[in-house]
Amino acid sequence: MIYTLLINSFAVFFGAYLLNGIEVKNYLTAIGVAIILAIVNVILKPVIILLTLPLTVLTLGLFVLVINAWMLMLVGKIVEGFKVHSFFSALFLGVLMSVINAILL
Repeated sequence: MIYTLLINSFAVFFGAYLLNGIEVKNYLTAIGVAIILAIVNVILKPVIILLTLPLTVLTLGLFVLVINAWMLMLVGKIVEGFKVHSFFSALFLGVLMSVINAILL
């Protein structure tokens, strides 16, 4: 679990370096983002996926990327020092985090 949080914090920090629409104050903030994102994904994400299940099925699962972007934008509102400037920046960060997680985990 600690390993996954460190990988996600690295992905957030690296994504902020690559993408213009994402700002992270420092690596400690990225660790906080990973922790809050994990909590939001455990509590809120299953409810949203259940509510949007018809749309997710209709788009063959691609709507989950939109849900991931919403979760990142929500974490951007919660965590001080982490800013998401646009939906597409959050979408690209979510895709980048998924790719990094797939490679390193």
